[in-house]
Amino acid sequence: MEASSSNQQNSAQVLSAAGREQNLARLEREQFDVLVVGGGVTGAGVALDAAARGYTVALVEKADFASGTSSKSTKLVHGGIRYLPEFDFGLVREALTERGILLRIAPFLVQPIGFVLPIYKGDRHPVGLPFTTPGGVGLGFVLNLGLWFYDRLAGRRNMQRHRHLSREQVLELAPGLVADGLREGFIYYDGQTNDARLTIALLRTAAEYGAVVANYAEVTSFLVENGHVQGAQVCDHLSKREVTIRARHVINATGIYSEEVERLLGESPQAHIEPSKGVHLVFSREDVKIGNDAIVLPETDDRRLLFLVPWQSRVLFGTTDSGSGDLSRPLTTREDIAYLMNHLNRYLSVDLSEKHIVSTYAGYRPLVRPGRGTKHSPARLSRTHAVLEGPSGLVTIVGGKLTTYRKMAQDTVDVLSRRDGRALIRPTQRLPLYGSSGWPSVQQEIETKGASLGLPPAVLKHLGWAYGSEALRILQLIADDARLGEQLIGDLPYVYAEVLHACRAEMALTPYDILARRTSITLEDTRRGLGIVAEVAALMAQELAWSPEYEKQMVGEYREAIEEQIEAERA
Repeated sequence: MEASSSNQQNSAQVLSAAGREQNLARLEREQFDVLVVGGGVTGAGVALDAAARGYTVALVEKADFASGTSSKSTKLVHGGIRYLPEFDFGLVREALTERGILLRIAPFLVQPIGFVLPIYKGDRHPVGLPFTTPGGVGLGFVLNLGLWFYDRLAGRRNMQRHRHLSREQVLELAPGLVADGLREGFIYYDGQTNDARLTIALLRTAAEYGAVVANYAEVTSFLVENGHVQGAQVCDHLSKREVTIRARHVINATGIYSEEVERLLGESPQAHIEPSKGVHLVFSREDVKIGNDAIVLPETDDRRLLFLVPWQSRVLFGTTDSGSGDLSRPLTTREDIAYLMNHLNRYLSVDLSEKHIVSTYAGYRPLVRPGRGTKHSPARLSRTHAVLEGPSGLVTIVGGKLTTYRKMAQDTVDVLSRRDGRALIRPTQRLPLYGSSGWPSVQQEIETKGASLGLPPAVLKHLGWAYGSEALRILQLIADDARLGEQLIGDLPYVYAEVLHACRAEMALTPYDILARRTSITLEDTRRGLGIVAEVAALMAQELAWSPEYEKQMVGEYREAIEEQIEAERA
């Protein structure tokens, strides 16, 4: 069951911007069982799993929560159909199992979605098949068999069985597809989510169970006693002061930075990471002419999968699998855009150009490299995860994917339980995430109360999907001050009350935290938040007692970051 209401109130306090200072004081004052380094979805999952098992837990993140890979995904909770042709059945089964668990523990955040897979005359390697058939004859049979196996691997947690589609049925579900050469198709089912909101929900749940967390707190060195890591020195980027955290176990859950963090110990890294840049383009639904189902482009030049996915008010298209650059500043380039647009226009009948792109985003996947000196295409590296133990006792979790974060966390904390001689328990398999309490019955309460406040249905739908039962707190803010119910941007469902809520309950400290992660305005807004950042900063300044100079600095930093992204796309 979800923790009590008093614990829920406590989690809001410890994840408030004001509560962060108290958290830092506790991090320095108290001794912890577990220190988690990294505030993405994996680190948040580890913190929750450890806290739910009764460990005292600290978590620090050098930037904002979910500021890296965990807010840059395709927003899918899926088994990974592309791994079937690679015969990675273990990974697919694990991911499908986790998909089913997520549907149960976060029903407001994870929703089923259909994927239309069209088959065209002349396709030779749809969904990345490593083989082909003469003239493409029999490919439909092969794909039908593969999708049947996909359903079987999901077992009793399967959402809905795939089915064959005639040419006419494909065009009915996906009217924007090119009709010429279309032979048939299939529809299968997976899930989608809001990756950044999922990370926040995990952190809120971990806080309910006693975890003490802080963002903008970077590990600069480790404490080592008698050859064993016993904690870390942390720099608070806001106050520039050093904080010493002591813990019996230290977990490195920093994804693409895993090797860098391991090197702080002066040891040869156990983790070998091959960062792979994934780029997505964002379009409006009207321009793409898409329905409620996603579309899988059946064949690309490099035999990878590209998804066109309706998501909230927009459509996401991606992703690429390319080499890495500056890990701290992933940028979309003209080459990335050209690659994606080339394949998009190959299969869509609507005439799309770069002027139709609402926004872009890029992030790095922490793919596990099998060994030094071995060359692999990033698209072919495994998404399997590994838990590694260094000579000093540092535990590093690497690899994996958004869908399998919970299993990754479970396997990581199992290592600690074995060290301590504890029984291996699985508390997170059935532990509802924050916001799930009473769902979906509370959904009706949100709609009723929201309607009485005069909020549009689109706003209420968004609040329910993003916050679950926590949306009632946001509605109360609006009930207390009707001005907070106004939308930040006219054609998007975000309201001013969410800015206050993010400061008071989700440790948002900058306008970028709110516009890029607590909401998705940087993805969905044609101006990427530039038209509203000053108003958001003004509201934050009032809430967080910023000086006029600091408020101006925050606006300037946001504008600089967004303009850098736009410039990279044009260069």
